[in-house]
Amino acid sequence: MSLALVQSRALLGLAAPAVTVEVHLANGLPSFTLVGLAEVEVKEARERVRSALLNAGLEFPSNKKITVNLAPADLPKDSGRFDLPIALGILAASGQIDAARLEGWEFAGELSLSGQLRPVRGALATALALRRQQEGARLVLPPQSAQEAALVPGTAIYGAAHLLDVVRQFLPPGSTPPDAGENGGWQAQQPAPPAPEATGPDLADVKGQAAARRALEIAAAGGHGLLLVGPPGAGKSMLAQRFAGLLPPMQVEQALESAAIASLAGRFTPAQWMRRITASPHHSCSAVALVGGGSPPRPGEISLAHEGVLFLDEFPEFARSALEALREPLESGRITIARAAQRAEFPARFQLVAAMNPCPCGFAGSSQRACRCTPDQIARYQGKLSGPLLDRIDLHVEVPALPPEELLGTPPGEPSSAVRERVARAHERAQRRQGKANQALQGQELEHMAALDDAAARFLQAAAARLAWSARSTHRALKVARTIADLSGSETVGAAHVAEAVQYRRALRNAPA
Repeated sequence: MSLALVQSRALLGLAAPAVTVEVHLANGLPSFTLVGLAEVEVKEARERVRSALLNAGLEFPSNKKITVNLAPADLPKDSGRFDLPIALGILAASGQIDAARLEGWEFAGELSLSGQLRPVRGALATALALRRQQEGARLVLPPQSAQEAALVPGTAIYGAAHLLDVVRQFLPPGSTPPDAGENGGWQAQQPAPPAPEATGPDLADVKGQAAARRALEIAAAGGHGLLLVGPPGAGKSMLAQRFAGLLPPMQVEQALESAAIASLAGRFTPAQWMRRITASPHHSCSAVALVGGGSPPRPGEISLAHEGVLFLDEFPEFARSALEALREPLESGRITIARAAQRAEFPARFQLVAAMNPCPCGFAGSSQRACRCTPDQIARYQGKLSGPLLDRIDLHVEVPALPPEELLGTPPGEPSSAVRERVARAHERAQRRQGKANQALQGQELEHMAALDDAAARFLQAAAARLAWSARSTHRALKVARTIADLSGSETVGAAHVAEAVQYRRALRNAPA
């Protein structure tokens, strides 16, 4: 037949809408036309497909008028993922493979000029869309991409290393298989076992800093954001780099969503599976790099840190536009990127850990070195962080410089494993009570779950009035107090829990409460 249909999928944010690749061969002047709102890299498939077919020993219908339509026509398509379905469509339309046998299969893969299949972005997102569709379709991908997609339970994933490996599976009955290359490149993928526990940096390496270590434990247990303020070399970066090792284990659905975003950006590796990552963008990054954007929209660092940690060192040195773009994701856990032609939404439930110096020279309030900054310089430096942004960070902690005798004479601190056990128990307690982390509590749900006793309620009201807190700051302190109570095993929030929570919002002297 001269018309063939092959199923594939595009990428639109984390969604993977279905695309039908329609190939028609007709008599007329030889040509190869590709339509359907395709980007430049998709249109270049014409040359890749032609060379791949010829170099694989297959017939390219160079005497025909070839029309390839990627439907629906109003859906943008990018990347080289449509090379394989286009090649199969041409082979089916020219009778070299059985078009009827392609039903129930979906394909994605970039072709080299020799016919080898190269990995594509978004394999996990494609497999997740296939599972949600629940139609039992089978997905063929290049081997590396197939290993990613196989992490999604309940999907039938096949890996193929070469175009001929795919062609051999769909030949008409009685046909002779092409004699080129090895036939071991086609295989059904089995879900990979979870990666072994990573041996990352241990909290035992941090000497002293009892208050900062306590704040890390609270932040990990309740999902709170954390701001570390202290002079250079006090240990802020060491603490932040060990934070991910304190977080509770990931659930499979969380790991799938996190891995799908990394796959969409082309950054996923099997070693990351079921592990919480720490994204650490440089302070020179733009707002688009931090929160996402571009055309088509791509995930930014906050989405790549989904279910993990976003560490922003030298916090005030980031561009003001980049920092202010964090406001909405810190509240909602999602980022919506709207453009004139497209709109994409990415999850961004990350835990923010920010580190900064108290002043431009870094030694304001230090007992070891004198600060040479004027009050105006300090106020201007801290003023780079707006009140609304600081309002959304639950814990503000001072990290003082350690004297040499304490740094060299103190034994190793408590290891990450011990802290992680307490964090896991507190997290499980919150999950049983409300089904979510304390940081995600809102409105009346927060007031009900906090279970403040009378003394704690009076203390919190007095502190909020005395410190001129906003309603958000008051609620944030209440969430932190709820987490402190969970760590202590208490069902109600007492005055001692509230008093400790209040202490974690006073690290910046000149910043707004």
